[in-house]
Amino acid sequence: MDDTAGKRWSDGFRPYAEKAPLAALALGMSSGFPYAMIGATLTTRLAASGIDKKTVTAFSLAFLVYNLKFLWAWIVDGVRLPIIDRLGQRVSWLIVTAALVIAAVVNLALVDPSASIASTATAAILVGAAGATFDIVIDAFRIEILEPRQLGVGSGMSQYGWRIGSAGAGALALVVAERAGWSAAYLACTIFALPAVLAGLVLGEPERRRPPIERRGLGEGFRAIWVPFVQFFSREGAFVVLAFILIFKVGDTLANLTLRLLFDDLGFTGDEIAFYDVGVGFFAYLVGIFIGGILYARMGMKRSVLLSLVLMGVSNLSFAALAAAGHSNIGMAGAIGFENASSGFGGVVVIAYFSALCDLRFTAAQFALISAAASVVGRIVTGTTAGGLIDAMGYVNFYLLTTVLALPGVALFWWMSRSGMIDRSIGSAGVEGEGDARVPAQD
Repeated sequence: MDDTAGKRWSDGFRPYAEKAPLAALALGMSSGFPYAMIGATLTTRLAASGIDKKTVTAFSLAFLVYNLKFLWAWIVDGVRLPIIDRLGQRVSWLIVTAALVIAAVVNLALVDPSASIASTATAAILVGAAGATFDIVIDAFRIEILEPRQLGVGSGMSQYGWRIGSAGAGALALVVAERAGWSAAYLACTIFALPAVLAGLVLGEPERRRPPIERRGLGEGFRAIWVPFVQFFSREGAFVVLAFILIFKVGDTLANLTLRLLFDDLGFTGDEIAFYDVGVGFFAYLVGIFIGGILYARMGMKRSVLLSLVLMGVSNLSFAALAAAGHSNIGMAGAIGFENASSGFGGVVVIAYFSALCDLRFTAAQFALISAAASVVGRIVTGTTAGGLIDAMGYVNFYLLTTVLALPGVALFWWMSRSGMIDRSIGSAGVEGEGDARVPAQD
């Protein structure tokens, strides 16, 4: 009996020590840091510079560059870089895009929001463009090195890494900014671009799931752009799947991109935000990821995703409660803890589902489309209306609204699961190789 228990314990942790999930951890760290630079960190910087709420929330539109990345994902997939191409297609692009991200963040570090809001906006958009391209390479690399049986574990490790990168960069920026100013803070954070490059150099080029398209003319070039999307939309229920991807995260995006405004208006200090939002939130997120990995294996993809959607929607209620309570460290810890645990759980299972939707011949282009669509509606709504809604409704009603906005996504995924549409729309990334993403691990 002891032997069996020992064997089960060992089997449960062994997948996390495999090379591909460990690489996913490093990839996630680098993926998360550009997001932090133009997300909560920039929101805090702008608020500290005396920029009004409507302008601050409008800066979330810089994230829209991420939602356009599918337009140039085919370049990363097929265009070979001179000289460093000998390292491999994915590894060479990891190096180049990491350098672009570092350059863009340095540029953002050197602008002064109070002197020129237009220059700050341009710099933020450049970080978004570089970060989006970095993400294309990172996501393709991750999906191509993971077998179907590793999607849950790999997604969990990637989310661990993403949180380390985004939270670590956010905390480092706040701490350095308090002591040396925002320019020094942004410069210090560029170190987070390196883990993905190191992972690529150590692990090497992944097996190519899709042979490169030989482009002998303009027609072949255009074909490389549209064929991945034609293949995706030719599947049964593809447009319903896309509708779900577009709407499921609207409420969550609205809530998360305005949190720093809430904390600032409630009078929380930079150190308090660093401890509770970044510190407590980081720990809760790790717990959520751990739970997500377990429940993904035990419940299977469909049921675990549905549960995560419900939890992510309900978590917005905790911020309505915090807004009603006012400045409360316990309230902030509770709200941040619940939200981050729910997001960590959801991040694992939803990313695994999205990865399984890809065709291995078109990994970069299709995942770029899926991940871009996942937040575009929420980001547009946040950037155009969030500040005005908060001014008109107050924080309590605003966060109640974000909870209501989560309901359509929950209902649609439930229907997709009941009708069998989810199983029929899964791509080759979810079924080819060891395991099947549609079947719980125990089966």
